[in-house]
Amino acid sequence: MSKSSNKSNEEFSYYREKLYEIIFEADTATGRLFDIILLLFILGSVVVVMLDTVPNMEQYHGLFYTLEWIFTIFFTIEYFTRIYTVHRPIKYITSFFGVIDLISIIPTYLTLFFAGTSSLMVVRALRLLRVFRIFKLGNFLFEGQVILKALKESRDKILVFMFFILVMVTIFGTVIFFVETQSALGNKESFSSVPKSVYWAIVTLSTVGYGDIYPTSPLGQFLSSILMILAYAVIAVPTGIVTAEFSKGHKRKQAKKISTQVCSFCLKDGHDDDSEYCKYCGEHLHLADLIAQQKRRNKEKK
Repeated sequence: MSKSSNKSNEEFSYYREKLYEIIFEADTATGRLFDIILLLFILGSVVVVMLDTVPNMEQYHGLFYTLEWIFTIFFTIEYFTRIYTVHRPIKYITSFFGVIDLISIIPTYLTLFFAGTSSLMVVRALRLLRVFRIFKLGNFLFEGQVILKALKESRDKILVFMFFILVMVTIFGTVIFFVETQSALGNKESFSSVPKSVYWAIVTLSTVGYGDIYPTSPLGQFLSSILMILAYAVIAVPTGIVTAEFSKGHKRKQAKKISTQVCSFCLKDGHDDDSEYCKYCGEHLHLADLIAQQKRRNKEKK
């Protein structure tokens, strides 16, 4: 065991470690119960925010307002309790879930100073991502890591591809601008500038096709046809890049079962089911059990 773990055993009591397990872990019955209650609160809060925007629900505005403050107070207590139970609070505060947890409670307090910020509370829906950990869907967490790793590994190729796309739409937008403005049959009103023509090229290349801007000259329509055909080939490129990296990630997939255990020091998960120590920082993963064992040994010695 590392020195920091020994120091933590002295500073953190058994009950504080158990509180960490309840709030952060889903491997115990009490932890799973807490997380299920938390999910219900998150769902309830999101539903309340959505219903409060419905015109026919204006008569329930007072009830929605009260419920929202109940949810916010609960989330605020939960947020500061998480900070209290972790060994390195800054790790939680700056983590993905830590930032989301903070952002989810800020909008309600902002309503005291700024009107119209209550709709920002729907960001709490991001907290539902905890469902993968709560219901022990470790394989889904791993698959999510594979996707993120595939995107990260292919980022250079995608950046080069995006640069190529920007050059392509700029060229097509510029050409269609001159074609439409110089032709007697051209749509001069719609293609009134190069930036607006580039916007048309982006919409066409992405196969969105809003229909608000379209060429009317024969040459302009011919260029549009070429761009539309190119769009199908262009869409396949980033898909192929990411798919190739995704396949590599699956080949590296481990056969070991992944647990939902979160390290109380670095707050990282993805450990093997039988791990005793964090594979990232080396700290003990089950400090509450460790402290309990030490207490039993001390009692036996006495």
